[in-house]
Amino acid sequence: MREWTVRVSIYESGDDTHAQAVLLGDSPQHLKAEGDSHRAPDDPVVPEIGDEVAAGRALRHLAERLLVTADDDIAAVTGEDAHVRRS
Repeated sequence: MREWTVRVSIYESGDDTHAQAVLLGDSPQHLKAEGDSHRAPDDPVVPEIGDEVAAGRALRHLAERLLVTADDDIAAVTGEDAHVRRS
């Protein structure tokens, strides 16, 4: 069995929220991705929403980075270009 952990760190500054997602696993290469959100002036102040948006974007970027890594690994093993379906 393998177990991977994703650590999401969230930083808030005024109307801006920044999130960093890091995949921690048994690979020496830890994948990282970031996401941001900005509260519009007319929106109510609900910090949790900014957290959700920034974290969701970071996780979406992390997922894409992981699939690109798989593409690269398949190409390295097979010697042919690879593109893993994104669905």
